[in-house]
Amino acid sequence: MASHLYRDTAVVLRTYKLGEADRIVVLLTLEHGKIRAVAKGVRKTRSKFGARLEPMSHVNLLLSQGRELDIVSQAESVESLAPLMADLDHLTAGIAVLEAADQMSLEREPNPALYRMVVGALRSVATRGGTLVVPAFYWKLLAAEGVRPQLDRCVRCGEPGPLVAFDMEQGGVLCRTCRSGAALSPEALELMRMILGGRLNEALEAPMTRAVHEVMAHATRAMEHHIERRLRAVALFEKVEQG
Repeated sequence: MASHLYRDTAVVLRTYKLGEADRIVVLLTLEHGKIRAVAKGVRKTRSKFGARLEPMSHVNLLLSQGRELDIVSQAESVESLAPLMADLDHLTAGIAVLEAADQMSLEREPNPALYRMVVGALRSVATRGGTLVVPAFYWKLLAAEGVRPQLDRCVRCGEPGPLVAFDMEQGGVLCRTCRSGAALSPEALELMRMILGGRLNEALEAPMTRAVHEVMAHATRAMEHHIERRLRAVALFEKVEQG
């Protein structure tokens, strides 16, 4: 039996109930990709590690391999969830990160880069809030998947500018003559170039402006275009920002 035990570090993407006392946890692990595991008895008040297996939790785990679902034997927190639960802004931004990661990850397919991106995004949400962290995460995630938009010149005719629109179906930015998709301001374009051009920390220091919301809208449309479905968390996140 010992050979079926393994350890890994994971972020909890989501959970759902199983029976009267158990819960299934969907985990993005460092070494094993996305896995589903049963946490037995965690819905009982005396559970030893139920609180450590909430969505956004970052945990070290001991698991037992099963036929369809693995079993969580031990769970130890890597860092506190408290900063991510500080207010609705932090919470909804964290959930938006998890939903995108869940959609982009594959069962039992190791993806250490994705795991590190999710951990980094959640830490940034905890320390900075989520307004630009979430769209930056989306753009980085899409780029890692090979869906990097063209931002330097018109994707249709190659003109360097002025670039006034963005269309993910076309693959990037467009000039006045070729424009389609949604309008793109120079400020939003610069933020997108910073995010994807190695100046992420500088972009995250940007003050709250209309351009930040514009980048969020473009990132959301691009992500939804790629996964071919609506992101549930984004509507809630935008509602919080507007409130």
